[in-house]
Amino acid sequence: MSLSKPTQRRLSYDARNAQLNKIELSQKINQSLLQTSEYQQAKTVLWYLHCRSEVMTYQTVLSELAKQDKRIVIPYCTKDTQGNNQLGLWHLEDLSELVAGTWNILEPPKARWGEGTKEVSPNDIDCVVVPGVAFDKQGGRLGNGAGYYDRLFSQLSHDCTLLALCFNSQLLEQVFMQQYDVYMHQVITETRRYRTL
Repeated sequence: MSLSKPTQRRLSYDARNAQLNKIELSQKINQSLLQTSEYQQAKTVLWYLHCRSEVMTYQTVLSELAKQDKRIVIPYCTKDTQGNNQLGLWHLEDLSELVAGTWNILEPPKARWGEGTKEVSPNDIDCVVVPGVAFDKQGGRLGNGAGYYDRLFSQLSHDCTLLALCFNSQLLEQVFMQQYDVYMHQVITETRRYRTL
Protein backbone atom coordinates (compact mmCIF):
# COMPACT_ATOMS: atom_id res chain seq x y z
CA MET A 1 0.00 0.00 0.00
CA SER A 2 1.38 3.41 -0.96
CA LEU A 3 2.00 6.04 1.69
CA SER A 4 -0.28 9.09 1.97
CA LYS A 5 0.99 12.47 0.81
CA PRO A 6 1.39 13.84 4.40
CA THR A 7 3.35 10.73 5.41
CA GLN A 8 5.56 10.94 2.31
CA ARG A 9 6.17 14.62 3.02
CA ARG A 10 7.12 14.02 6.66
CA LEU A 11 9.48 11.15 5.87
CA SER A 12 11.11 13.09 3.04
CA TYR A 13 11.61 16.21 5.17
CA ASP A 14 13.36 14.02 7.73
CA ALA A 15 15.58 12.42 5.08
CA ARG A 16 16.48 15.79 3.54
CA ASN A 17 17.21 17.34 6.93
CA ALA A 18 19.48 14.42 7.83
CA GLN A 19 21.37 14.52 4.52
CA LEU A 20 25.14 14.65 5.02
CA ASN A 21 27.65 16.54 2.83
CA LYS A 22 25.00 18.93 1.50
CA ILE A 23 27.50 21.42 0.08
CA GLU A 24 29.50 18.83 -1.85
CA LEU A 25 26.45 16.95 -3.12
CA SER A 26 24.67 20.17 -4.08
CA GLN A 27 27.67 21.16 -6.19
CA LYS A 28 27.53 17.80 -8.01
CA ILE A 29 23.81 18.16 -8.63
CA ASN A 30 24.17 21.72 -9.91
CA GLN A 31 27.02 20.75 -12.23
CA SER A 32 24.94 17.91 -13.66
CA LEU A 33 22.09 20.34 -14.28
CA LEU A 34 24.35 22.83 -16.07
CA GLN A 35 25.46 20.06 -18.44
CA THR A 36 21.96 19.23 -19.69
CA SER A 37 21.22 20.33 -23.24
CA GLU A 38 17.90 21.80 -22.06
CA TYR A 39 19.63 24.14 -19.66
CA GLN A 40 22.39 25.06 -22.09
CA GLN A 41 19.89 25.97 -24.81
CA ALA A 42 17.62 27.98 -22.53
CA LYS A 43 17.70 31.77 -22.75
CA THR A 44 15.54 32.55 -19.69
CA VAL A 45 15.89 30.30 -16.64
CA LEU A 46 13.92 30.39 -13.40
CA TRP A 47 16.19 29.40 -10.48
CA TYR A 48 15.06 28.92 -6.91
CA LEU A 49 17.27 30.27 -4.11
CA HIS A 50 17.49 27.44 -1.60
CA CYS A 51 16.19 27.56 1.94
CA ARG A 52 16.44 25.17 4.86
CA SER A 53 17.71 21.77 3.70
CA GLU A 54 17.00 22.04 -0.04
CA VAL A 55 19.68 21.32 -2.63
CA MET A 56 21.81 24.47 -2.47
CA THR A 57 21.67 26.76 -5.51
CA TYR A 58 22.94 30.12 -4.28
CA GLN A 59 26.55 29.83 -5.50
CA THR A 60 25.48 28.48 -8.89
CA VAL A 61 23.04 31.34 -9.38
CA LEU A 62 25.88 33.75 -8.57
CA SER A 63 28.15 32.18 -11.17
CA GLU A 64 25.38 32.10 -13.79
CA LEU A 65 24.68 35.79 -13.16
CA ALA A 66 28.36 36.56 -13.71
CA LYS A 67 28.35 34.81 -17.10
CA GLN A 68 25.58 37.07 -18.39
CA ASP A 69 24.66 34.66 -21.18
CA LYS A 70 21.17 33.92 -19.84
CA ARG A 71 18.37 35.89 -18.29
CA ILE A 72 18.22 34.64 -14.70
CA VAL A 73 14.84 34.82 -12.98
CA ILE A 74 14.05 34.08 -9.34
CA PRO A 75 10.64 33.50 -7.74
CA TYR A 76 9.08 35.26 -4.79
CA CYS A 77 5.95 34.34 -2.84
CA THR A 78 2.98 36.65 -3.37
CA LYS A 79 -0.80 36.46 -3.96
CA ASP A 80 -2.92 36.80 -7.08
CA THR A 81 -5.97 39.07 -7.31
CA GLN A 82 -8.15 36.34 -5.75
CA GLY A 83 -5.79 35.93 -2.79
CA ASN A 84 -4.32 32.60 -3.95
CA ASN A 85 -0.64 31.81 -3.47
CA GLN A 86 1.36 32.80 -6.52
CA LEU A 87 5.00 33.09 -7.51
CA GLY A 88 6.17 36.46 -8.75
CA LEU A 89 8.97 36.19 -11.32
CA TRP A 90 11.84 38.66 -10.96
CA HIS A 91 14.59 39.26 -13.52
CA LEU A 92 17.67 39.16 -11.31
CA GLU A 93 20.65 41.24 -12.40
CA ASP A 94 22.44 41.70 -9.08
CA LEU A 95 22.04 40.17 -5.63
CA SER A 96 21.94 43.65 -4.11
CA GLU A 97 18.35 43.85 -5.42
CA LEU A 98 17.21 41.26 -2.88
CA VAL A 99 16.26 41.25 0.79
CA ALA A 100 15.31 38.44 3.19
CA GLY A 101 11.60 37.74 2.83
CA THR A 102 9.13 34.88 3.40
CA TRP A 103 10.82 31.94 5.19
CA ASN A 104 14.00 34.06 5.10
CA ILE A 105 14.36 33.43 1.36
CA LEU A 106 15.99 36.22 -0.62
CA GLU A 107 13.47 38.15 -2.72
CA PRO A 108 12.93 41.63 -4.15
CA PRO A 109 11.59 44.16 -1.61
CA LYS A 110 7.79 44.36 -1.55
CA ALA A 111 7.89 47.99 -2.66
CA ARG A 112 9.28 46.80 -6.02
CA TRP A 113 6.93 43.86 -6.62
CA GLY A 114 5.22 44.22 -9.99
CA GLU A 115 7.88 46.61 -11.32
CA GLY A 116 7.42 46.57 -15.09
CA THR A 117 11.04 46.32 -16.16
CA LYS A 118 11.81 43.51 -13.69
CA GLU A 119 8.75 41.26 -13.81
CA VAL A 120 8.88 38.31 -16.22
CA SER A 121 5.90 36.54 -17.78
CA PRO A 122 5.65 32.77 -17.21
CA ASN A 123 5.43 32.41 -21.01
CA ASP A 124 8.97 33.79 -21.34
CA ILE A 125 10.55 31.07 -19.18
CA ASP A 126 12.43 28.37 -21.13
CA CYS A 127 13.56 26.28 -18.17
CA VAL A 128 12.58 26.01 -14.50
CA VAL A 129 14.95 24.68 -11.84
CA VAL A 130 12.45 23.08 -9.47
CA PRO A 131 12.81 22.43 -5.73
CA GLY A 132 10.76 19.88 -3.85
CA VAL A 133 10.38 17.74 -0.78
CA ALA A 134 10.40 14.40 -2.63
CA PHE A 135 10.56 13.05 -6.18
CA ASP A 136 10.45 9.71 -7.91
CA LYS A 137 12.34 8.41 -10.94
CA GLN A 138 9.25 8.84 -13.12
CA GLY A 139 9.24 12.62 -12.53
CA GLY A 140 6.63 12.71 -9.77
CA ARG A 141 7.07 15.66 -7.40
CA LEU A 142 5.93 16.36 -3.86
CA GLY A 143 6.14 20.03 -2.87
CA ASN A 144 5.69 21.83 0.42
CA GLY A 145 1.92 21.88 0.01
CA ALA A 146 1.33 25.61 -0.53
CA GLY A 147 0.72 25.28 -4.28
CA TYR A 148 3.08 28.03 -5.47
CA TYR A 149 4.85 25.92 -8.08
CA ASP A 150 1.70 24.02 -9.06
CA ARG A 151 0.07 27.29 -10.12
CA LEU A 152 3.20 28.38 -11.96
CA PHE A 153 3.39 25.11 -13.91
CA SER A 154 -0.10 25.71 -15.31
CA GLN A 155 1.01 29.10 -16.70
CA LEU A 156 4.22 28.05 -18.46
CA SER A 157 4.53 27.56 -22.21
CA HIS A 158 4.17 23.96 -23.40
CA ASP A 159 7.87 23.73 -24.37
CA CYS A 160 9.26 24.94 -21.03
CA THR A 161 11.52 22.32 -19.41
CA LEU A 162 11.15 21.38 -15.73
CA LEU A 163 14.45 20.25 -14.19
CA ALA A 164 14.09 19.06 -10.59
CA LEU A 165 16.99 18.99 -8.12
CA CYS A 166 17.10 16.56 -5.21
CA PHE A 167 19.37 14.38 -3.13
CA ASN A 168 19.12 10.62 -3.60
CA SER A 169 17.72 10.53 -0.08
CA GLN A 170 14.63 12.42 -1.34
CA LEU A 171 13.77 9.82 -3.99
CA LEU A 172 10.69 7.74 -3.28
CA GLU A 173 9.56 4.64 -5.13
CA GLN A 174 6.40 6.47 -6.17
CA VAL A 175 5.29 9.96 -5.18
CA PHE A 176 1.57 10.26 -4.43
CA MET A 177 0.35 12.17 -7.52
CA GLN A 178 -3.09 13.62 -8.12
CA GLN A 179 -4.83 14.56 -11.36
CA TYR A 180 -3.62 18.17 -11.37
CA ASP A 181 -0.01 17.39 -10.37
CA VAL A 182 2.70 17.98 -12.99
CA TYR A 183 5.55 15.63 -13.78
CA MET A 184 9.12 16.87 -14.13
CA HIS A 185 11.04 16.42 -17.39
CA GLN A 186 14.18 15.40 -15.49
CA VAL A 187 15.01 14.62 -11.88
CA ILE A 188 18.68 15.31 -11.14
CA THR A 189 20.48 13.80 -8.15
CA GLU A 190 24.12 13.57 -7.10
CA THR A 191 24.54 10.25 -8.94
CA ARG A 192 22.41 10.47 -12.08
CA ARG A 193 19.76 12.22 -14.13
CA TYR A 194 16.37 10.59 -14.58
CA ARG A 195 14.88 11.70 -17.89
CA THR A 196 11.15 11.21 -17.59
CA LEU A 197 9.23 13.01 -20.36
